[in-house]
Amino acid sequence: MRFEELGLIPPILKALKAVNYSEATEIQEKAIPLILKRRDILGSAQTGTGKTAAFAIPIIQLIHQIESQNNGRAQIRALIVTPTRELAIQIDENIREYSKYTIIKHNVIFGGVKQGKQVSSLRNGVHILVATPGRLLDLISQGIISLDTVKMFVLDEADRMLDMGFINDIKKLLKLLPKKRQSLFFSATMPDNIVKLSNNILDDPIKIEVSPVSSAAETIQQYVYYTNRTDKGKLLLHILDDRNIEQVLLFSRTKHGADRIARNLKKQGIKVEAIHGDKAQNQRQKALKRFKEGSVRVLVATDIAARGIDIDKLKHVINYDVPNESETYVHRIGRSGRAGEEGVAISICEPEENAHIKDIERLINKKISIIKDNPFPQTDKPMTAAEKKEWNKEKQRRKQEFFANRKKSGAGSRSNGRYRR
Repeated sequence: MRFEELGLIPPILKALKAVNYSEATEIQEKAIPLILKRRDILGSAQTGTGKTAAFAIPIIQLIHQIESQNNGRAQIRALIVTPTRELAIQIDENIREYSKYTIIKHNVIFGGVKQGKQVSSLRNGVHILVATPGRLLDLISQGIISLDTVKMFVLDEADRMLDMGFINDIKKLLKLLPKKRQSLFFSATMPDNIVKLSNNILDDPIKIEVSPVSSAAETIQQYVYYTNRTDKGKLLLHILDDRNIEQVLLFSRTKHGADRIARNLKKQGIKVEAIHGDKAQNQRQKALKRFKEGSVRVLVATDIAARGIDIDKLKHVINYDVPNESETYVHRIGRSGRAGEEGVAISICEPEENAHIKDIERLINKKISIIKDNPFPQTDKPMTAAEKKEWNKEKQRRKQEFFANRKKSGAGSRSNGRYRR
């Protein structure tokens, strides 16, 4: 369906045309008309299907139509909460594109940087605020932000929000939001804890599920190399010898591992950057910008840092470490094959990860193709004492990083009748 058939106003259609959007994706086709009718939504769709536009476009239209005649200072009418800085920035950039020809004022706030510039922008007035939970609650506690005027609330990437330990922050926010509001709840996966949370947020919601829960996009070809742990680095170089692989988003389970992979690739003359939670925000944004511009061939990322990476035409994703959570695999490979484009996902699997591949195949209900032409095939030989020692160290690092991330992300109405449903 074309966007012109969804009841969108000319300023938004003009903006969509400027970014070469013509056909709506399935989630957009289903969600946009319902949101414009002020219905609560429980949306489930795999990454790369256009969820951001599905909620951002109708929110922009509703606010533009209502606030166009309001000459006063802009007040927060829509709050979009998302788990990571990268994803918050990405959503704000999309809103900028879609609202280019409207009166909408928008802003994004997140932690990891000084709050001065963010606070200054807020004081100029804002209609749509995109935020990560920690910084949002911090500015609320300082009296800088009030949620009294919010009429639309979006919880995006809800499954990742819970994975990162934000449940207490979300509960705090729900108590601060006006009870009379429109709520939109989007998640790539819908496990029981997510459904339970949605019941506390939504009012008589319409459920939109555009694909089987936890499935990968059909446009993504999936492959696995079975190898030994000590051969992973050599196998990665073998894979990157294929010049048809122009750019790669490569996933490491840990921050330490991401840095190590990047160092080893640099020694081989490969242009590479690493992004993870220990990198400063400006470093992460600079690395991502260079990758988007094509000056970096390989971007090594941890799962948390990669959330929100949205790169047009990105074809290749490599799992250097196979995730032990099958849903994480779906999120990772969804960085490629976006909006109907073709993608290729390659996993490098060591013996200790064989069971993870089986779990993933059960989740996606599909066999992952095994690459037979493998110069470093997996063997049954046991690890040497030195290898086992290094493996135990790696497991300890993973455990430390897990609890460090949990600690960082933990418990780290004025009414307007025109907005009423």
